[in-house]
Amino acid sequence: MTQSDTLSHRGKLRFYGWGYADEHLSADEEARVRAAAGRFGGDLVEVTAPRESDFDLRAPRIAPPAALASIVSATPYDRLVHSLGKSFADVARMFLRDVPQPPDLVAFPRTESDVAAVLDWASGANIAVIPFGGGSSVCGGVEPDVGDSYAGTVSLDLQYLNGVVEIDRASRAARIQAGALGPELEAQLKPHGLTLRHFPQSLQFSTLGGWIATRSGGHYASLYTHIDDFVESTRTVTPAGILETRRLPGSGAGPSPDRMIVGSEGSLGVIVEAWMRLQDRPTFQASASIAFPSMAKAVAAVRALSQSGLFPTNCRLLDPVEARNNGVGDGVSAILVLGFESADHPLDAWMHRALELVADHGGLYDVEAARRSLAPREGAAEHRQGAAGQWRNAFIRMPYYRDLMVALGMITDTFETAITWDRFETLYEGVRERTAAVIREVCGHEAGVACRFTHVYPDGPAPYFSYSAVGTRTGDLADSLAKWREIKAATNEIVVALGGTITHHHAVGRDHRGGYERQSPPLFRAALAGAKAVLDPAGVLNPGVLIDPADRPIGVRGALG
Repeated sequence: MTQSDTLSHRGKLRFYGWGYADEHLSADEEARVRAAAGRFGGDLVEVTAPRESDFDLRAPRIAPPAALASIVSATPYDRLVHSLGKSFADVARMFLRDVPQPPDLVAFPRTESDVAAVLDWASGANIAVIPFGGGSSVCGGVEPDVGDSYAGTVSLDLQYLNGVVEIDRASRAARIQAGALGPELEAQLKPHGLTLRHFPQSLQFSTLGGWIATRSGGHYASLYTHIDDFVESTRTVTPAGILETRRLPGSGAGPSPDRMIVGSEGSLGVIVEAWMRLQDRPTFQASASIAFPSMAKAVAAVRALSQSGLFPTNCRLLDPVEARNNGVGDGVSAILVLGFESADHPLDAWMHRALELVADHGGLYDVEAARRSLAPREGAAEHRQGAAGQWRNAFIRMPYYRDLMVALGMITDTFETAITWDRFETLYEGVRERTAAVIREVCGHEAGVACRFTHVYPDGPAPYFSYSAVGTRTGDLADSLAKWREIKAATNEIVVALGGTITHHHAVGRDHRGGYERQSPPLFRAALAGAKAVLDPAGVLNPGVLIDPADRPIGVRGALG
């Protein structure tokens, strides 16, 4: 197999950053990113993007058995793509040409039997296996950082298991293979008038199995917030055998086996397919952008909406800094992007009541634009206009912008949590103040910390924080990476200390494990370890995420503990 060969059937990914290799920023986008970096003052040295030939990867330490040779690759490209995820640190390390622990091999199973064969071989040969969906992890979830006790590592890429296998129209459900990317499964459901409608920011480069394994958060701001809400049953290949759950709309029969698999991050088995609850494609949509004179008033309005039983599809609150950063605010007003959708009924009553609620809390909006958004023919286009459309476009394109920011020596990162309403103000002020102080100490300058709500619940919001800072002005990305590690360790500590969860929807992986261990009861982790010992007796599945295999102390990574 030559260096250019790959067993992938998809477009060639950019191995060192986000997106496909042939996708690039437009001239306008690049200018906006450079202008954003320029607001910090002074010149910034840009580091050139890496090429495959820049890397001197260690030779594979293992070889596949003859029966698996046709589905296994050892090309530099495939190994690079599967070496890291897409966090700031991952991109920075790629620009540093620093990949000391690539997978020895990448397996591309075509069938469930192939998956089982790889696990059988790995269990017997002491080889760690890292399940790989789209590779969009931002928390170290797909990195072969497994310690020194394994003979080698294999990244298990499920991209060939990407079909919608069966549709139950009466129950409005479908059996879908776990390797299907978001656009792939939506394209297969569309002719049937159905949709899963789980749209994370990483939709284009993340898979159903990845969503289930990481308890992904999706499109809906309320009611159906996580992939959990759509999982009807799962089928998982483990080293101990197949674990398949029964399709049911609900059950009170003991602890849910699906709940054990959802969020297991590839540590218990390889999810190969799932029956998913679907919806009819929406035909009615309505939206409005509402400005509030203060964050406090905006938060009160969102709390009222979350407790109203209206269940808005979109209820994204941008604080003044976040709104300004996305070009939809003046830096003083908080902006609420509000939306409803339905496949069954007009939305006038829902939108009118929601607008009454926000007006009661001082919210101001364009009455005519809100009215136009209710028109059946205009709704689909209207909800992408104005502040709502501007924010949506910036949201989807942000990962592409981040790669250039890294090359310029900027640190740009996000972290998210969830908290009850009674503790939100303390968390909000505490996170912004403490994070800004850490950035000031580490980077030597002031930096605004922005916040938005990604999801809201009757008992609390999911705040999502972001910041930008100067990591280096000299092109020394090792300095940027070291500073990011200090800030990341601090923000992990801050959100947990203030009572929030270490992650609301980005998963634990390796980067959040220290916070997860502080947050989760020790007795539960011991029970989880017991389950792993039964399902994965040799401890080969994704070592280092959630828990360590028995007698293999891998532990929390460096400064992120």
